[in-house]
Amino acid sequence: MNRKILSIVLTLAAFACQPKQEVQTMEASVAPAKFSVADKEVIIVTTAQDSDLRLTETAKASFAKAEQPKETEWSIFVNPDKTFQKMLGIGGAITDASAETFAKLSPEKQEELLEAYYNEESGIGYSLSRTNIHSCDFSSGSYTYVEEGDKELKTFDIKHDREFKIPMIKRAIEAAGGELMLYATPWSPPAFMKGKEHMLQGGKLLPEYRDAWATYYTKFIKAYEAEGMPIWGISIQNEPMATQTWESCIYSAEDERDFLRDHLGPIMEKEGLGDKNIVVWDHNRDLIVNRANTIFGDPEAAKYAWGIGFHWYETWTGADPNFGNLRMVNENFPTKNLLFTEGCNERFDAAKYQYWPNAERYGRSMINDFNQGTVGWTDWNILLDETGGPNHVGNFCFAPIHADTGTGELIYTPTYYYIGHFSKYIKPEASRVSTASSRSQLLSTSFLNEDGSLATVVMNPLDEAITYKMYIGMDAVEITIPARAMQTLITK
Repeated sequence: MNRKILSIVLTLAAFACQPKQEVQTMEASVAPAKFSVADKEVIIVTTAQDSDLRLTETAKASFAKAEQPKETEWSIFVNPDKTFQKMLGIGGAITDASAETFAKLSPEKQEELLEAYYNEESGIGYSLSRTNIHSCDFSSGSYTYVEEGDKELKTFDIKHDREFKIPMIKRAIEAAGGELMLYATPWSPPAFMKGKEHMLQGGKLLPEYRDAWATYYTKFIKAYEAEGMPIWGISIQNEPMATQTWESCIYSAEDERDFLRDHLGPIMEKEGLGDKNIVVWDHNRDLIVNRANTIFGDPEAAKYAWGIGFHWYETWTGADPNFGNLRMVNENFPTKNLLFTEGCNERFDAAKYQYWPNAERYGRSMINDFNQGTVGWTDWNILLDETGGPNHVGNFCFAPIHADTGTGELIYTPTYYYIGHFSKYIKPEASRVSTASSRSQLLSTSFLNEDGSLATVVMNPLDEAITYKMYIGMDAVEITIPARAMQTLITK
């Protein structure tokens, strides 16, 4: 047998002897079937200003073959075959303020609130929650879990939280069907760890307390989990570049990188909590790129970080939200995750409960944040009272639902319904799909759920109704969205 024939024989023999596992892997790589609109209908759910439409099913429609879109028409183009990030969850924070207000409600109103947020059918299906590690501004006063000066943390005890916050979190988990992704954030280390008399107005963690403070997180996680509340993860510090009148602590990008790399990450692993997710930054979009470059650019620090969190309060200064910064982080560090960790409408005024731009701020942010790669979105307090509190430093704000503790009634703001257009119809593990609009005024994002349903959220911030077509391939459905409205189009 000549060498050429022998080579062919050996090659064929080697191919025939490939292990079965590799053949299965090749089969698994076959592309999934393309999304088809055949036999599917579109259910249209609408919320609109100056109407009684609140997450109301307003119409059903069917796709039809369409011609080339015209430049004069309003169009949304959805391509379900181009997928991006998976949804982690959508929800809001259970703070001391939320829990203290909740405790003042009647049993019937408590059940109503829990159902409104966490029930997938009758409510808006929240699946994500954040809570504070000891006190924040939305607490009735400052407190920690240790006695003053206890560097060894021998007095660590979460008994404060057992009165209001823990009972509410447990009931929220139950209302969500037994599972609610929960993460926690500190606003400041105990005052003595900063060399201060109180936790307010910034300051910095002293070097000699870095290990003690890192251990504090682990004690919190273990204490909460011992109470039956699984902790998905933590963020390192709320708003680490803001000296606030409330609990706050300053970390430069280098400070946070070094604390994560040399203290928090290793101590979490040492304490058997290496599977918990750590979120860095937890502040506004304006400086997020610098923080990501500094922390994720260090391989030893980056290995401990699940992703980066952000808020929206740069708009306090009148600046436009810099959504492009999120895309840059996503492009620079594609293995890390973007998580919206806090946002609310500030400067509470009871006369503005039904102020529509408050809801539109949410809609605009959520659509743009998701389209830049954000995997989860967490509102701030899920419940506040008729003063926009309680808040021990007078930083009163809006929540999607308020309770009038005098009358015992719940007040639903438009924000609740705008959030619901996402949280009710876009489920955890849904994949964002390519969506574009022919007009910048018509905002939109889409997610493909694991059950095969496609949820497309459309927002019209204009003062006039818009008739538009949603295209999937060369099939289209024509829809009218009222002025100042939000719609979710469920294709299934």
